[in-house]
Amino acid sequence: MLANLSFNGRQYPLPLPPPPSSSHFSRHRISLLSSPALYLHSINPLLRSPRLSLFLSSRGRTRSYNQFNVRALTDTGGSQSTSEGAQTYSVKIPVGNRHILVETGHIGRQASGAVTVTDGETIVYTTVCLADVPSEPSDFFPLYVNYQERFSAAGRTSGGFFKREGRAKDHEVLICRLIDRPLRPTMQKGFYHETQILSWVLSYDGLHSPDSLAVTAAGIAVALSELPNSKAIAGVRVGLVDDKFIVNPTTKEMEDSKLDLFLAGTESAILMIEGYCDFLSEEKLLQAVEVGQDAVRAICNEVATLVKKCGKPKMLDAIKLPPPELYKNVEEIAGDELVKVLQIKNKMPRRKALSLLEEKVLCILTEEGYVSKTGAVVPADIMILDGYEDEDEDEEVVVDGEVDEGDIHIKPVSRKSTPLLYSEVDVKLVFKEVTSKYLRKRIVEGGKRSDGRSPTEIRLINSKCGLLPRAHGSTLFTRGETQALAVVTVGDNKMAQRIDNLVDEEEMKRFYLQYSFPPSCVGEVGRMGAPSRREIGHGMLAERALEPILPSEDQFPYSIRVESTITESNGSSSMASVCGGCLALRDAGVPIKSSIAGIAMGMVLDTKEVGGDGTPLILSDITGSEDASGDMDFKVAGNDDGITAFQMDIKVGGITLPIMEQALLQAKDGRKHILAEMSKCSPPPSERLSKYAPLIHVMKVKPEKVNLIIGAGGKKVRSIIEDTGVDYIDTRDDGTVKITARDLSSLEKSKAIINSLTMVPSVGDIYRNCEIKTIAAYGAFVEIAPGREGLCHISELSSDWLAKTEDAFKVGDRVDVKLIEINEKGQLRLSRKALLPDPSPDQPNEDQSNLTKDVDASPKALDKSKPKRILSTTKPTEEKKAKNQSTDENLTEKSGKRLGGSAAKDGTYVNKERSKSSSSKPFIRKKESTLVNGEAKF
Repeated sequence: MLANLSFNGRQYPLPLPPPPSSSHFSRHRISLLSSPALYLHSINPLLRSPRLSLFLSSRGRTRSYNQFNVRALTDTGGSQSTSEGAQTYSVKIPVGNRHILVETGHIGRQASGAVTVTDGETIVYTTVCLADVPSEPSDFFPLYVNYQERFSAAGRTSGGFFKREGRAKDHEVLICRLIDRPLRPTMQKGFYHETQILSWVLSYDGLHSPDSLAVTAAGIAVALSELPNSKAIAGVRVGLVDDKFIVNPTTKEMEDSKLDLFLAGTESAILMIEGYCDFLSEEKLLQAVEVGQDAVRAICNEVATLVKKCGKPKMLDAIKLPPPELYKNVEEIAGDELVKVLQIKNKMPRRKALSLLEEKVLCILTEEGYVSKTGAVVPADIMILDGYEDEDEDEEVVVDGEVDEGDIHIKPVSRKSTPLLYSEVDVKLVFKEVTSKYLRKRIVEGGKRSDGRSPTEIRLINSKCGLLPRAHGSTLFTRGETQALAVVTVGDNKMAQRIDNLVDEEEMKRFYLQYSFPPSCVGEVGRMGAPSRREIGHGMLAERALEPILPSEDQFPYSIRVESTITESNGSSSMASVCGGCLALRDAGVPIKSSIAGIAMGMVLDTKEVGGDGTPLILSDITGSEDASGDMDFKVAGNDDGITAFQMDIKVGGITLPIMEQALLQAKDGRKHILAEMSKCSPPPSERLSKYAPLIHVMKVKPEKVNLIIGAGGKKVRSIIEDTGVDYIDTRDDGTVKITARDLSSLEKSKAIINSLTMVPSVGDIYRNCEIKTIAAYGAFVEIAPGREGLCHISELSSDWLAKTEDAFKVGDRVDVKLIEINEKGQLRLSRKALLPDPSPDQPNEDQSNLTKDVDASPKALDKSKPKRILSTTKPTEEKKAKNQSTDENLTEKSGKRLGGSAAKDGTYVNKERSKSSSSKPFIRKKESTLVNGEAKF
């Protein structure tokens, strides 16, 4: 056996003699824990020096929580063996339609608790470790959770420069919170040893999610460790597919699920739920919770059996509670004043009054000495801390060197006056508990809360839209003393959030909400930096609540960012972000499906201790003090039709389904009231896209034409962006092209170029007023449309013979050409000669005659309901006109051809076939008109 000695956090291992017998060891262990200084004196002569003896004695005087502690590591019996041949334990637990495998004892044996949980080929490894020396007492249990997904678990490496995992990603932080929140209520009060839970995903098959396994693994590891928690916990996910509930569904099943519910609890109660759904009713949600609770109960029962086999004894002796009489003393000193202070309605004055009262109580109980009801003053040098042990023993004096019993005299040692009657930390902890008790008593007995509201009453709501002129959408939402400034920004795909996950797929989020909680919102001074875990968690809750009301990408091709900054906080700022974010989306012109609202519910579970009849009391729209002093924080978001997001944290042993049902129904009434108040927003949302928002146009081309837009190495698409001034052009393999621009003119130019690049020319098409771009010895290259050129051979330039192209033409001249050939490489061969008059004087060329007439023709009015095609043709004879009214194929080969929907720069593209959406009557347009994306702009 080894004993680990800790001096201010340092460990000094000392060899201890093995116990000769079990009974002797039991007595020896008791003396070791009760008086470590004497024990060390007896076993190690090095510790008998006066300096070290004085050090050990003086440590006992400071505070009872910092006493010298020695944790002895003993053999628990036959269930464990040495590290060379450690015995392992495993159990298969049925979960849903399959089993999970829990193993312990074969990995992480030096940790207080270590387990691996396997589901399919997904493996999660979790450890629990405790500090040897307790930390300073506080009202917040020192629990630290870290969860990490190793890329090696999926056979990948990190995409970063250092090729290793760095800081925790947002979804890892969310899973850390899922582990922490159900475990914290099960921890015993008075246990202050720092506890660290570490969880790693060692293997991931892409099918079985590791988050529910991580929560279950953490609960099992804590149950097996020395940590004195009350009960074992487990966590499961519940999905809803085809109106059937599935426990721990696979990732493929979750793609079709209408519900994503995560539940954690013990075998008898629910501790935490969190989830998102698509307007699910309260009845369906309660059914899902019941299914999840049954699965959790089955897991916890199996864990209890495993703990009996290999669990370690709990460190119950390390629990240090404040003296029991301190509660009575604090109530006698501050009880009457607490009643008055808790009636102050506003948060800041009430907080300052409580702070002054706390200082008064501290001064009396730690410095002056408490004056009891009888008037007797207990001096500071007599009142000793409860549980305080003075390590100084009465000095033994040997007279004349004799050791006879009668010659030993007790020489009293004068005690130094203790400056504190009670520990300052104890007084603060007790004062906080007494304050919570009086607040709960006021609510239950008087039926009124601190701000004067009834249990179901909602605070005053006020909202304003359009505060920020340059923002795409903005709203200031105020509910009581909680206020959120929500700002919406819309943009293209470059603004989407990129997610790096274990699966080798690039995930892009086109909608995300970022929540910020600066210290100024509660009137405090604090650190500003990276978002905290709380901010990430609250932002995700609000984001998932708003997600079901967003339009699809086809309906609204923008990426959307909502930024919620909390400017004032006194309860449920995350639900204020939901309400403000909804109004800001409407102000930005996002066509949301409906408005939603969020509300936070609280609870006083045990009303008997504060004068009630024992029935749980549900509170609507709780404030910060009611959240801190209450037993539940239940956030629900949705509308009249159903729920979109929910999150519940329990601060007691858990709640039952009937209590949860009551809270859900009361929350529904609260949401209706908030939605009615949101409809009174003044000024109201603009409901239109901001003039400062970018313009996005989505068009479809043939998939095989996408490469023509991109060009070699992206050269063509970059040139389009530079020439037209658009911000971004996004192309996809399915032929979708998304153009983002700041103004309409640049957008139209880019649309024209892309249309010309992706058009499909056919032999016989005629292109008029086209520019000669290049002169060569063998002919001229003519641009029939922006970015599309064809060769007009020297023999096809004129009816007469030309020795050189330069003799008749130069760069910049405009000519009419006809497409006469497309070779196997897709190159175009043009002819000007085919459109020239017949050299025979007896028969004039009909094409040339009709082309001349077309120049003076006026454009026809376009049908606004069918803007995608425009016809431009020569004027036919009366006989041909009657013939052409039924179908476009009856046009003669020498007459004018129909104008296509592709763009031409100062020219016209004539297509051979008529579009079905166009009128059968041919249209005539002037040469100076332009055609953009099938729409005419004159």
